[in-house]
Amino acid sequence: MSARPDVATVVAAAETVAAVETVTTESADPCCAAPLPVLGRDVTVPLVTGGEVTYAALDYAASAPALQRVWDDVAAYAPYYGSVHRGAGYLSQLSTDLFENSRVTVAEFLDCRPGDQVVFTRSTTDSLNLLAATLPADCQVFVFETEHHASLLPWRDARVTYLNAPRTPEQAVATLERALADRDPYGPALVCVTGASNVTGELWPVKELAAAAHAHGARIVLDAAQLAPHHPVSVQELDVDWIAFSGHKLYAPFGSGVLAGRADWLQDSEPYLAGGGASRKVARRADGGVDVEWHTTAARHEAGSPNVIGVYSIASACKALTEAGFDSLVERERHLIAEVRQGLAEVPEVRVLSLFGDDAPRVGVISFVVEGWNSSHFAAALSAEYGIGVRDGLFCAHPLVRTLLGSDPQDPGECGAPEAAPGERSLNAIRVSFGAGTPDEHVERFVGAVKELVRDGAQWKYRTEDGRCVPDRG
Repeated sequence: MSARPDVATVVAAAETVAAVETVTTESADPCCAAPLPVLGRDVTVPLVTGGEVTYAALDYAASAPALQRVWDDVAAYAPYYGSVHRGAGYLSQLSTDLFENSRVTVAEFLDCRPGDQVVFTRSTTDSLNLLAATLPADCQVFVFETEHHASLLPWRDARVTYLNAPRTPEQAVATLERALADRDPYGPALVCVTGASNVTGELWPVKELAAAAHAHGARIVLDAAQLAPHHPVSVQELDVDWIAFSGHKLYAPFGSGVLAGRADWLQDSEPYLAGGGASRKVARRADGGVDVEWHTTAARHEAGSPNVIGVYSIASACKALTEAGFDSLVERERHLIAEVRQGLAEVPEVRVLSLFGDDAPRVGVISFVVEGWNSSHFAAALSAEYGIGVRDGLFCAHPLVRTLLGSDPQDPGECGAPEAAPGERSLNAIRVSFGAGTPDEHVERFVGAVKELVRDGAQWKYRTEDGRCVPDRG
C-alpha cells in the first residue's frame, strides 16, 4: 500500500481549479477586487412576466452560497471520506487528520489564544446553546434586545437582563457598564453581543464592550455570524472570551458551526450531548451502574460521528477568505454598500432602518421599508418580476425590528410572514444582503428594480398563500 497522502495532496487539484477561476474573474470596477466565484452564479430562474434571468442572490445574511473553492475542496475530499476518530483504516485516518487540521485552520482564522478550544457544532444557534449549558452556577447573562434570536433566547436556565436598544455605540457601552456594575449579587456574568447586526448591518463596538465586561468581572461571547464573512475577526485583538459563527453564512453551507474560546467553562460542565466521542472511558460499577470519564478536550462537546465534510468546508472557506485578502474584500463590499445606499436614498418612499445613523460602519446587510407597500408584496415582486432574492419579515430579531419600525413591543408578528394583504401595512421589512461573491450587476439590478416598482408598481397581481405573498397565477 502506498504511503498515506496528506490533506494538501488530496485537495491539490481543487485548489488549482479555484485559483484559476479567481484569476480569470474580472471586476467591473478597476478600483475593486473581483467577486469570488460562488456556486450557482450562472443559475437562471423564470420570470412571471416571461423569459428567464440570471438569479441575483441578495440574501447572504440568511445563507451565503458556497464558494466555488469550498465546493471543489469538498468534492476532491469526498471519495476519501471515512469515519473520524473511529477507524484504523486508511480513509478513517485520512479523515481524522483532515478533521483535526480543520480545527487548527479555524483557530488560526480566528486568531485564538494558546489554550483556547475550537468546538464544532451545527450552527451559531447550536454554539450559543452549548455555551448556555456550560454557565457556572448563579451566572447572570446580559444581552441587548437588538440581538438575533440565536443570541437572545438560549439562556433559559440563567437569570437574564435584557438591555434596551442603544442609539449610539457609546450608549451601548455605557448601558452595559451600568447594568454590570448594578448587578446583584455581584457574581459570575456573561455578556452576549453581535459583531454586526443581521438587520441593519451596523458594526458593534465589540472591543469596547469586551473591555467593559472584563472591567466588571464578566465574560463576553461574540456572535460573529454576520461579522466573520465580511471582516477579519481576532479573538485576541477584540479580547472576547468566545466566538460563535455558522458555516452556512461563511460560504460553507454544509451543516457545521463553531464555538471557539476559553476552555475552563467547557471543561467544567457536563457534556452538551452524552455519547460516543465525548467519553474517554466507560465502565460498569459493582452496583450495576456506569462510571464515565469524559474528555477534557473539545471532543467533550462533540458526541456522535462528526460532520467532517461540514467542518472541512468551514476550514476551506477560512483559507479562501484569508488568501483573497480581507482588505480587498472589505473595500469591494464598501463600494457595493455605497451603491445600494445611494440608490435607495434617491427614492423618497424608501426608509432605511438604522440604530447608529447613516455614518455608522457596516457590512453588506441593509433593511428598509417602502411607503405604501407591504414588505412581503415588495419582496415577492422583486423575485417574480426581476429574479432577485431578498428577505422579508422580522429576520428572527423581532424586538429590534419592532423598535426600528416604531411599533408597540406587544404588536403581533411572525418571523418571515406578512400579517396584511398586498398593499396594506404590515409589521415587517425588506432586507438586501450581499458579500464576497456578489457581482456589481446584481446590486445594479436591485437598485433599478426598487426604483421601477415604486414608480410604476408591480406588473403582476399577487395574493397571500400559506402566509406568503405569491404571484396570482389563477
